[in-house]
Amino acid sequence: MTKLVRWNPYRTSIFDEFDRLFDASFSKSTPTSNWSVAIDVVENDDAYIIEASVPGIAADDLDVTLEDNVLTLKGEVKSEEASENTQYHVRERRYGSFSRRVRFPVAVNGENIAATYENGILTLNVPKAEEVKPKKIEVTVS
Repeated sequence: MTKLVRWNPYRTSIFDEFDRLFDASFSKSTPTSNWSVAIDVVENDDAYIIEASVPGIAADDLDVTLEDNVLTLKGEVKSEEASENTQYHVRERRYGSFSRRVRFPVAVNGENIAATYENGILTLNVPKAEEVKPKKIEVTVS
């Protein structure tokens, strides 16, 4: 025998249903798998500025390299060991290793990259190579 239940739109939101659908169908990531950090990349005339959100990670645990115009940011968030009697109700904080790459469309000056880390935000100032910076050409009147 089939029972009909009236649909109540206030019981769950459409956003909850989308989250459930994507979590069940497409997401293969778990808190212990490889994951990616959120970044912002801004370009100006002289450089690229990259801001990466890496809260809870010590600056010494971050690995930033530049090779063939590709900047790679790597790190690892170590998990906290839980005792036998610990029962999690919600465990959303991610841990494990992460890696993020940014390929620059023009040559950059790898020798003068500056990195700062404050309040969980890693900021990288990656200057463009001199040969790709715009040059002002002065016009003289003869």
